Amino acid sequence: ALCCVLCVWELKRAGREDLCAIDQQLCEDENSLLSFEAIRSIHKLMDDDADGTVDTTETDEFLREDLKDHNPKAKHSSFHRADAHISVEDMWNAWKGSEVYNWTVQQVEDWLLTSVELPQYNESFRRHQLDGQALPRLAVKNATLTVSMLKILDRSHAQKLQLKALDIVLFGPPPGRQSHWKDLVLGLSILMALGGCWFAYAQTRKSRDDLGKLMKDLESLQRAEQSLLDLQEKLQQAQEEQRCVQVEKVKVEEELRNEINSAKEEALRLRELREGTENERSQQKYAEEELEQVRKVLKKAERELESRARWTPPEALQKWLQLTHEIEVQYYNLKKQSAERQLLQAREGAEKIKKKRSSLFGTFHVAHSSSLDDVDHKILSAKQALAEVTAALREKLHRWQQIESLTGFCLVTNPGLGALATALNLDPSFLGLRPPTPQHLLLSDDLDDMDEDILSPGTLQCKSGL
Repeated sequence: ALCCVLCVWELKRAGREDLCAIDQQLCEDENSLLSFEAIRSIHKLMDDDADGTVDTTETDEFLREDLKDHNPKAKHSSFHRADAHISVEDMWNAWKGSEVYNWTVQQVEDWLLTSVELPQYNESFRRHQLDGQALPRLAVKNATLTVSMLKILDRSHAQKLQLKALDIVLFGPPPGRQSHWKDLVLGLSILMALGGCWFAYAQTRKSRDDLGKLMKDLESLQRAEQSLLDLQEKLQQAQEEQRCVQVEKVKVEEELRNEINSAKEEALRLRELREGTENERSQQKYAEEELEQVRKVLKKAERELESRARWTPPEALQKWLQLTHEIEVQYYNLKKQSAERQLLQAREGAEKIKKKRSSLFGTFHVAHSSSLDDVDHKILSAKQALAEVTAALREKLHRWQQIESLTGFCLVTNPGLGALATALNLDPSFLGLRPPTPQHLLLSDDLDDMDEDILSPGTLQCKSGL
Protein backbone atom coordinates (compact mmCIF):
# COMPACT_ATOMS: atom_id res chain seq x y z
CA ALA A 1 0.00 0.00 0.00
CA LEU A 2 2.83 2.36 0.83
CA CYS A 3 4.41 1.60 -2.52
CA CYS A 4 1.14 2.44 -4.30
CA VAL A 5 0.88 5.76 -2.46
CA LEU A 6 4.45 6.58 -3.38
CA CYS A 7 3.79 5.72 -7.02
CA VAL A 8 0.71 7.94 -7.14
CA TRP A 9 2.65 10.77 -5.48
CA GLU A 10 5.48 10.40 -8.00
CA LEU A 11 3.01 10.45 -10.89
CA LYS A 12 1.37 13.63 -9.57
CA ARG A 13 4.74 15.26 -9.06
CA ALA A 14 5.85 14.32 -12.57
CA GLY A 15 2.53 15.61 -13.97
CA ARG A 16 2.90 18.90 -12.08
CA GLU A 17 6.44 19.31 -13.40
CA ASP A 18 5.09 18.78 -16.93
CA LEU A 19 2.44 21.43 -16.29
CA CYS A 20 5.07 23.84 -14.99
CA ALA A 21 7.00 23.30 -18.21
CA ILE A 22 3.88 24.37 -20.13
CA ASP A 23 3.03 27.40 -17.95
CA GLN A 24 4.65 28.48 -14.69
CA GLN A 25 1.33 29.93 -13.53
CA LEU A 26 -0.15 26.42 -13.33
CA CYS A 27 2.26 25.59 -10.52
CA GLU A 28 1.32 28.70 -8.52
CA ASP A 29 -2.42 29.23 -9.02
CA GLU A 30 -5.02 26.56 -8.19
CA ASN A 31 -7.72 28.25 -10.30
CA SER A 32 -5.42 28.24 -13.31
CA LEU A 33 -4.74 24.55 -12.75
CA LEU A 34 -8.51 23.84 -12.68
CA SER A 35 -9.00 25.83 -15.88
CA PHE A 36 -6.14 23.93 -17.56
CA GLU A 37 -7.74 20.60 -16.58
CA ALA A 38 -11.00 21.82 -18.13
CA ILE A 39 -9.15 22.78 -21.35
CA ARG A 40 -7.56 19.34 -21.37
CA SER A 41 -11.01 17.73 -21.04
CA ILE A 42 -12.34 19.81 -23.93
CA HIS A 43 -9.35 18.82 -26.07
CA LYS A 44 -9.93 15.15 -25.24
CA LEU A 45 -13.59 15.56 -26.16
CA MET A 46 -12.63 16.92 -29.59
CA ASP A 47 -9.75 14.45 -30.23
CA ASP A 48 -11.71 11.49 -31.58
CA ASP A 49 -8.70 9.46 -32.71
CA ALA A 50 -6.81 10.16 -29.44
CA ASP A 51 -3.60 11.04 -31.23
CA GLY A 52 -2.97 14.07 -28.97
CA THR A 53 -3.97 16.70 -31.56
CA VAL A 54 -7.23 18.03 -32.98
CA ASP A 55 -7.19 18.17 -36.78
CA THR A 56 -9.55 20.09 -39.08
CA THR A 57 -11.84 17.11 -39.65
CA GLU A 58 -12.35 16.56 -35.93
CA THR A 59 -13.07 20.25 -35.45
CA ASP A 60 -15.64 20.23 -38.25
CA GLU A 61 -17.40 17.16 -36.76
CA PHE A 62 -17.35 18.71 -33.28
CA LEU A 63 -18.97 21.93 -34.55
CA ARG A 64 -21.66 20.10 -36.49
CA GLU A 65 -22.51 17.35 -34.00
CA ASP A 66 -21.82 18.77 -30.56
CA LEU A 67 -22.40 22.49 -31.05
CA LYS A 68 -25.11 22.04 -33.72
CA ASP A 69 -23.47 24.65 -35.97
CA HIS A 70 -24.42 24.09 -39.63
CA ASN A 71 -22.15 26.81 -40.99
CA PRO A 72 -18.86 26.22 -39.14
CA LYS A 73 -16.57 27.86 -41.70
CA ALA A 74 -15.88 31.10 -39.74
CA LYS A 75 -15.36 29.35 -36.40
CA HIS A 76 -13.29 26.65 -38.08
CA SER A 77 -10.84 29.18 -39.54
CA SER A 78 -10.63 31.18 -36.30
CA PHE A 79 -9.89 28.04 -34.27
CA HIS A 80 -7.17 26.52 -36.50
CA ARG A 81 -5.84 29.61 -38.32
CA ALA A 82 -2.56 28.43 -39.88
CA ASP A 83 -2.15 25.35 -37.62
CA ALA A 84 -3.94 22.21 -38.88
CA HIS A 85 -3.22 20.21 -35.68
CA ILE A 86 -4.04 21.73 -32.28
CA SER A 87 -2.44 20.26 -29.16
CA VAL A 88 -3.47 20.81 -25.54
CA GLU A 89 -0.67 23.33 -25.11
CA ASP A 90 -1.78 25.16 -28.25
CA MET A 91 -5.37 25.28 -27.01
CA TRP A 92 -4.24 26.54 -23.60
CA ASN A 93 -2.06 29.28 -25.08
CA ALA A 94 -4.89 30.32 -27.42
CA TRP A 95 -7.25 30.51 -24.44
CA LYS A 96 -4.80 32.68 -22.46
CA GLY A 97 -4.43 34.99 -25.47
CA SER A 98 -8.18 35.31 -25.82
CA GLU A 99 -10.01 38.50 -24.86
CA VAL A 100 -12.43 36.45 -22.76
CA TYR A 101 -9.58 35.23 -20.51
CA ASN A 102 -9.23 38.75 -19.07
CA TRP A 103 -12.96 39.35 -18.54
CA THR A 104 -14.00 40.78 -15.21
CA VAL A 105 -16.84 39.48 -13.04
CA GLN A 106 -19.13 42.20 -14.44
CA GLN A 107 -18.36 41.22 -18.02
CA VAL A 108 -19.14 37.58 -17.24
CA GLU A 109 -22.47 38.70 -15.74
CA ASP A 110 -23.22 40.72 -18.89
CA TRP A 111 -22.44 37.66 -21.02
CA LEU A 112 -24.75 35.53 -18.83
CA LEU A 113 -27.50 38.11 -19.32
CA THR A 114 -27.20 38.89 -23.04
CA SER A 115 -25.70 35.78 -24.65
CA VAL A 116 -26.72 32.88 -22.37
CA GLU A 117 -30.02 34.62 -21.41
CA LEU A 118 -30.02 33.23 -17.86
CA PRO A 119 -30.09 36.36 -15.73
CA GLN A 120 -31.54 34.53 -12.72
CA TYR A 121 -28.06 33.17 -11.90
CA ASN A 122 -26.31 36.54 -11.82
CA GLU A 123 -26.33 36.64 -8.06
CA SER A 124 -24.67 33.19 -7.78
CA PHE A 125 -21.95 34.20 -10.27
CA ARG A 126 -21.34 37.44 -8.38
CA ARG A 127 -21.19 35.68 -5.02
CA HIS A 128 -18.54 33.22 -6.20
CA GLN A 129 -16.62 35.92 -8.16
CA LEU A 130 -16.48 33.96 -11.39
CA ASP A 131 -14.41 35.89 -13.91
CA GLY A 132 -13.15 35.05 -17.41
CA GLN A 133 -10.54 32.55 -16.21
CA ALA A 134 -13.27 30.35 -14.69
CA LEU A 135 -15.28 29.93 -17.94
CA PRO A 136 -13.46 26.72 -19.08
CA ARG A 137 -14.74 25.04 -15.90
CA LEU A 138 -18.30 25.86 -17.02
CA ALA A 139 -17.61 24.41 -20.49
CA VAL A 140 -17.26 20.84 -19.14
CA LYS A 141 -19.62 18.75 -17.06
CA ASN A 142 -18.91 19.84 -13.52
CA ALA A 143 -21.77 19.05 -11.16
CA THR A 144 -19.93 20.43 -8.16
CA LEU A 145 -19.65 23.85 -9.75
CA THR A 146 -23.01 24.07 -11.48
CA VAL A 147 -25.28 22.34 -8.96
CA SER A 148 -23.58 22.69 -5.59
CA MET A 149 -22.07 26.15 -5.96
CA LEU A 150 -24.19 27.95 -8.58
CA LYS A 151 -27.44 26.14 -7.69
CA ILE A 152 -28.36 25.43 -11.32
CA LEU A 153 -30.80 22.56 -10.84
CA ASP A 154 -32.47 22.71 -14.26
CA ARG A 155 -30.56 20.33 -16.60
CA SER A 156 -31.54 22.32 -19.70
CA HIS A 157 -30.10 25.48 -18.13
CA ALA A 158 -26.89 23.66 -17.21
CA GLN A 159 -26.59 22.22 -20.73
CA LYS A 160 -27.22 25.63 -22.33
CA LEU A 161 -24.63 27.26 -20.05
CA GLN A 162 -22.11 24.52 -20.92
CA LEU A 163 -22.59 24.93 -24.69
CA LYS A 164 -22.33 28.73 -24.50
CA ALA A 165 -19.23 28.49 -22.32
CA LEU A 166 -17.70 25.92 -24.67
CA ASP A 167 -18.36 28.17 -27.66
CA ILE A 168 -16.88 31.29 -26.06
CA VAL A 169 -13.79 29.43 -24.73
CA LEU A 170 -12.94 27.89 -28.10
CA PHE A 171 -14.00 30.65 -30.50
CA GLY A 172 -13.96 33.86 -28.53
CA PRO A 173 -16.76 36.28 -27.63
CA PRO A 174 -19.95 36.27 -29.70
CA PRO A 175 -19.91 38.72 -32.62
CA GLY A 176 -21.50 42.08 -32.13
CA ARG A 177 -21.49 41.95 -28.33
CA GLN A 178 -17.92 42.33 -27.25
CA SER A 179 -16.94 45.63 -28.70
CA HIS A 180 -19.86 48.04 -28.44
CA TRP A 181 -17.73 50.65 -26.78
CA LYS A 182 -14.87 50.09 -29.20
CA ASP A 183 -17.23 50.44 -32.16
CA LEU A 184 -18.70 53.57 -30.64
CA VAL A 185 -15.29 55.09 -30.00
CA LEU A 186 -14.13 54.08 -33.49
CA GLY A 187 -17.23 55.61 -35.08
CA LEU A 188 -16.80 58.82 -33.12
CA SER A 189 -13.13 58.93 -34.07
CA ILE A 190 -13.98 58.52 -37.74
CA LEU A 191 -16.63 61.23 -37.52
CA MET A 192 -14.20 63.56 -35.77
CA ALA A 193 -11.52 62.82 -38.35
CA LEU A 194 -13.94 63.49 -41.20
CA GLY A 195 -15.12 66.66 -39.50
CA GLY A 196 -11.52 67.78 -38.98
CA CYS A 197 -10.66 67.08 -42.62
CA TRP A 198 -13.74 68.97 -43.80
CA PHE A 199 -12.95 71.87 -41.51
CA ALA A 200 -9.34 71.95 -42.68
CA TYR A 201 -10.47 71.87 -46.30
CA ALA A 202 -13.01 74.65 -45.73
CA GLN A 203 -10.49 76.81 -43.90
CA THR A 204 -7.83 76.18 -46.57
CA ARG A 205 -10.27 77.07 -49.32
CA LYS A 206 -11.42 80.20 -47.47
CA SER A 207 -7.81 81.20 -46.88
CA ARG A 208 -7.02 80.62 -50.58
CA ASP A 209 -10.00 82.75 -51.62
CA ASP A 210 -9.08 85.53 -49.21
CA LEU A 211 -5.48 85.43 -50.41
CA GLY A 212 -6.65 85.62 -54.03
CA LYS A 213 -8.77 88.64 -53.19
CA LEU A 214 -5.79 90.18 -51.44
CA MET A 215 -3.62 89.61 -54.52
CA LYS A 216 -6.26 91.25 -56.73
CA ASP A 217 -6.34 94.27 -54.41
CA LEU A 218 -2.55 94.46 -54.57
CA GLU A 219 -2.65 94.35 -58.37
CA SER A 220 -5.23 97.13 -58.39
CA LEU A 221 -3.01 99.11 -56.06
CA GLN A 222 -0.02 98.60 -58.36
CA ARG A 223 -2.09 99.78 -61.33
CA ALA A 224 -3.05 102.91 -59.40
CA GLU A 225 0.61 103.48 -58.58
CA GLN A 226 1.54 103.06 -62.26
CA SER A 227 -1.20 105.51 -63.22
CA LEU A 228 0.32 108.04 -60.82
CA LEU A 229 3.74 107.51 -62.39
CA ASP A 230 2.32 108.04 -65.90
CA LEU A 231 0.56 111.20 -64.83
CA GLN A 232 3.70 112.63 -63.27
CA GLU A 233 5.64 111.77 -66.44
CA LYS A 234 3.05 113.64 -68.50
CA LEU A 235 3.42 116.56 -66.09
CA GLN A 236 7.17 116.60 -66.67
CA GLN A 237 6.67 116.57 -70.44
CA ALA A 238 4.16 119.41 -70.20
CA GLN A 239 6.61 121.48 -68.17
CA GLU A 240 9.35 120.82 -70.72
CA GLU A 241 7.05 121.95 -73.52
CA GLN A 242 6.16 125.04 -71.51
CA ARG A 243 9.84 125.89 -71.08
CA CYS A 244 10.39 125.51 -74.85
CA VAL A 245 7.43 127.81 -75.58
CA GLN A 246 8.78 130.41 -73.17
CA VAL A 247 12.22 130.27 -74.81
CA GLU A 248 10.67 130.54 -78.29
CA LYS A 249 8.59 133.47 -77.14
CA VAL A 250 11.69 135.30 -75.91
CA LYS A 251 13.41 134.68 -79.24
CA VAL A 252 10.44 136.03 -81.25
CA GLU A 253 10.20 139.14 -79.08
CA GLU A 254 13.94 139.73 -79.49
CA GLU A 255 13.70 139.42 -83.27
CA LEU A 256 10.73 141.81 -83.31
CA ARG A 257 12.69 144.38 -81.32
CA ASN A 258 15.63 144.05 -83.70
CA GLU A 259 13.39 144.61 -86.72
CA ILE A 260 11.82 147.69 -85.12
CA ASN A 261 15.24 149.11 -84.31
CA SER A 262 16.40 148.43 -87.86
CA ALA A 263 13.33 150.23 -89.25
CA LYS A 264 13.99 153.17 -86.97
CA GLU A 265 17.60 153.37 -88.09
CA GLU A 266 16.55 153.23 -91.75
CA ALA A 267 14.00 155.99 -91.20
CA LEU A 268 16.64 158.11 -89.46
CA ARG A 269 19.04 157.57 -92.37
CA LEU A 270 16.42 158.60 -94.90
CA ARG A 271 15.59 161.63 -92.83
CA GLU A 272 19.23 162.69 -92.79
CA LEU A 273 19.39 162.20 -96.55
CA ARG A 274 16.28 164.30 -97.01
CA GLU A 275 17.62 167.09 -94.90
CA GLY A 276 20.99 167.05 -96.68
CA THR A 277 19.70 167.46 -100.25
CA GLU A 278 18.79 170.71 -101.88
CA ASN A 279 16.64 169.23 -104.53
CA GLU A 280 13.03 169.71 -103.63
CA ARG A 281 11.96 166.71 -105.64
CA SER A 282 14.49 164.58 -103.91
CA GLN A 283 13.31 165.90 -100.59
CA GLN A 284 9.75 164.95 -101.53
CA LYS A 285 10.91 161.51 -102.61
CA TYR A 286 12.84 161.06 -99.40
CA ALA A 287 9.82 162.31 -97.43
CA GLU A 288 7.61 159.73 -99.09
CA GLU A 289 10.12 156.97 -98.35
CA GLU A 290 10.41 158.18 -94.75
CA LEU A 291 6.63 158.23 -94.48
CA GLU A 292 6.47 154.70 -95.84
CA GLN A 293 9.10 153.56 -93.34
CA VAL A 294 7.21 155.22 -90.51
CA ARG A 295 4.03 153.48 -91.61
CA LYS A 296 5.79 150.13 -91.61
CA VAL A 297 7.22 150.84 -88.16
CA LEU A 298 3.79 151.84 -86.92
CA LYS A 299 2.20 148.68 -88.33
CA LYS A 300 4.87 146.52 -86.72
CA ALA A 301 4.43 148.39 -83.46
CA GLU A 302 0.69 147.94 -83.74
CA ARG A 303 1.10 144.22 -84.28
CA GLU A 304 3.47 144.05 -81.31
CA LEU A 305 1.01 145.94 -79.19
CA GLU A 306 -1.78 143.63 -80.27
CA SER A 307 0.30 140.55 -79.40
CA ARG A 308 1.14 142.07 -76.03
CA ALA A 309 -2.16 143.82 -75.40
CA ARG A 310 -2.81 141.74 -72.31
CA TRP A 311 -2.73 143.26 -68.86
CA THR A 312 0.66 142.92 -67.17
CA PRO A 313 0.26 142.38 -63.42
CA PRO A 314 2.81 143.88 -61.01
CA GLU A 315 5.99 141.96 -60.32
CA ALA A 316 5.16 141.57 -56.60
CA LEU A 317 2.07 139.53 -57.54
CA GLN A 318 4.32 137.05 -59.34
CA LYS A 319 6.36 136.42 -56.21
CA TRP A 320 3.27 135.99 -54.05
CA LEU A 321 1.79 133.50 -56.55
CA GLN A 322 5.11 131.62 -56.65
CA LEU A 323 5.10 131.52 -52.83
CA THR A 324 1.52 130.17 -52.87
CA HIS A 325 2.56 127.48 -55.37
CA GLU A 326 5.49 126.38 -53.20
CA ILE A 327 3.34 126.15 -50.05
CA GLU A 328 0.81 124.04 -51.96
CA VAL A 329 3.65 121.80 -53.17
CA GLN A 330 4.70 121.28 -49.53
CA TYR A 331 1.22 120.05 -48.58
CA TYR A 332 1.14 117.85 -51.68
CA ASN A 333 4.47 116.29 -50.64
CA LEU A 334 3.13 115.49 -47.18
CA LYS A 335 0.03 113.86 -48.66
CA LYS A 336 2.13 111.87 -51.11
CA GLN A 337 4.51 110.63 -48.37
CA SER A 338 1.52 109.50 -46.29
CA ALA A 339 0.16 107.53 -49.25
CA GLU A 340 3.59 105.93 -49.80
CA ARG A 341 3.79 104.86 -46.15
CA GLN A 342 0.36 103.24 -46.41
CA LEU A 343 1.46 101.44 -49.57
CA LEU A 344 4.61 100.15 -47.84
CA GLN A 345 2.60 98.86 -44.86
CA ALA A 346 0.16 97.08 -47.19
CA ARG A 347 3.05 95.41 -49.06
CA GLU A 348 4.71 94.27 -45.83
CA GLY A 349 1.43 92.81 -44.57
CA ALA A 350 0.89 90.93 -47.84
CA GLU A 351 4.45 89.50 -47.71
CA LYS A 352 3.89 88.28 -44.14
CA ILE A 353 0.68 86.50 -45.16
CA LYS A 354 2.48 84.86 -48.10
CA LYS A 355 5.16 83.52 -45.74
CA LYS A 356 2.63 82.22 -43.20
CA ARG A 357 0.62 80.46 -45.90
CA SER A 358 3.55 78.16 -46.74
CA SER A 359 2.58 75.81 -43.84
CA LEU A 360 -0.73 74.19 -42.76
CA PHE A 361 -0.65 75.73 -39.29
CA GLY A 362 0.17 79.09 -40.86
CA THR A 363 -2.92 78.78 -43.08
CA PHE A 364 -5.07 78.03 -39.98
CA HIS A 365 -3.53 81.00 -38.21
CA VAL A 366 -4.22 83.30 -41.15
CA ALA A 367 -7.78 82.01 -41.50
CA HIS A 368 -8.64 82.48 -37.77
CA SER A 369 -6.77 85.72 -37.14
CA SER A 370 -7.74 89.24 -38.15
CA SER A 371 -4.46 89.89 -39.99
CA LEU A 372 -6.04 89.19 -43.37
CA ASP A 373 -8.78 91.77 -42.76
CA ASP A 374 -6.19 94.28 -41.51
CA VAL A 375 -4.08 93.86 -44.66
CA ASP A 376 -7.18 94.17 -46.82
CA HIS A 377 -8.11 97.38 -45.01
CA LYS A 378 -4.57 98.72 -45.44
CA ILE A 379 -4.65 97.97 -49.17
CA LEU A 380 -7.98 99.75 -49.62
CA SER A 381 -6.71 102.75 -47.62
CA ALA A 382 -3.49 102.92 -49.67
CA LYS A 383 -5.47 102.64 -52.89
CA GLN A 384 -7.78 105.48 -51.83
CA ALA A 385 -4.81 107.64 -50.76
CA LEU A 386 -3.06 107.09 -54.12
CA ALA A 387 -6.28 108.01 -55.95
CA GLU A 388 -6.54 111.21 -53.91
CA VAL A 389 -2.88 112.10 -54.61
CA THR A 390 -3.41 111.49 -58.35
CA ALA A 391 -6.54 113.66 -58.44
CA ALA A 392 -4.80 116.42 -56.48
CA LEU A 393 -1.83 116.35 -58.84
CA ARG A 394 -4.06 116.63 -61.93
CA GLU A 395 -6.07 119.50 -60.46
CA LYS A 396 -2.93 121.36 -59.35
CA LEU A 397 -1.28 121.00 -62.76
CA HIS A 398 -4.36 122.27 -64.63
CA ARG A 399 -4.99 125.17 -62.22
CA TRP A 400 -1.45 126.54 -62.25
CA GLN A 401 -1.24 126.21 -66.03
CA GLN A 402 -4.36 128.36 -66.31
CA ILE A 403 -2.94 130.92 -63.84
CA GLU A 404 0.33 131.13 -65.79
CA SER A 405 -1.61 131.51 -69.05
CA LEU A 406 -3.72 134.37 -67.65
CA THR A 407 -0.94 136.29 -65.91
CA GLY A 408 1.95 135.58 -68.25
CA PHE A 409 4.11 134.78 -65.22
CA CYS A 410 6.48 131.86 -64.75
CA LEU A 411 5.09 130.43 -61.48
CA VAL A 412 5.92 126.69 -61.39
CA THR A 413 9.59 127.35 -62.04
CA ASN A 414 10.75 129.72 -59.28
CA PRO A 415 13.80 130.38 -57.05
CA GLY A 416 12.39 128.31 -54.16
CA LEU A 417 10.51 128.89 -50.92
CA GLY A 418 13.48 130.28 -49.00
CA ALA A 419 14.42 132.82 -51.68
CA LEU A 420 10.81 133.94 -52.06
CA ALA A 421 10.42 134.39 -48.30
CA THR A 422 13.57 136.53 -48.28
CA ALA A 423 12.40 138.59 -51.26
CA LEU A 424 9.01 139.23 -49.60
CA ASN A 425 10.56 139.93 -46.18
CA LEU A 426 8.78 136.98 -44.52
CA ASP A 427 9.93 135.04 -41.46
CA PRO A 428 11.00 131.50 -42.64
CA SER A 429 9.69 129.94 -39.43
CA PHE A 430 6.28 131.41 -40.20
CA LEU A 431 6.22 129.29 -43.36
CA GLY A 432 7.35 126.16 -41.50
CA LEU A 433 10.74 125.98 -43.23
CA ARG A 434 13.26 123.52 -41.79
CA PRO A 435 16.53 121.99 -42.95
CA PRO A 436 15.92 119.45 -45.71
CA THR A 437 15.95 115.81 -44.63
CA PRO A 438 16.58 112.86 -46.96
CA GLN A 439 13.41 111.13 -48.04
CA HIS A 440 13.33 107.52 -49.13
CA LEU A 441 10.53 107.31 -51.63
CA LEU A 442 8.90 104.10 -52.69
CA LEU A 443 8.81 105.00 -56.38
CA SER A 444 11.48 104.59 -59.06
CA ASP A 445 14.58 106.75 -59.57
CA ASP A 446 12.99 108.43 -62.56
CA LEU A 447 10.03 109.42 -60.39
CA ASP A 448 12.38 110.84 -57.78
CA ASP A 449 14.03 113.03 -60.43
CA MET A 450 10.65 114.11 -61.71
CA ASP A 451 9.47 114.94 -58.18
CA GLU A 452 12.50 117.19 -57.77
CA ASP A 453 11.44 119.06 -60.92
CA ILE A 454 7.79 119.33 -59.84
CA LEU A 455 7.88 119.56 -56.06
CA SER A 456 11.22 121.31 -55.42
CA PRO A 457 11.37 124.00 -58.07
CA GLY A 458 14.14 125.79 -56.20
CA THR A 459 16.60 123.90 -58.43
CA LEU A 460 15.30 125.80 -61.49
CA GLN A 461 14.92 129.55 -61.89
CA CYS A 462 12.98 131.56 -64.40
CA LYS A 463 15.02 133.59 -66.80
CA SER A 464 15.18 137.23 -66.01
CA GLY A 465 13.69 138.10 -69.33
CA LEU A 466 10.41 136.16 -68.74
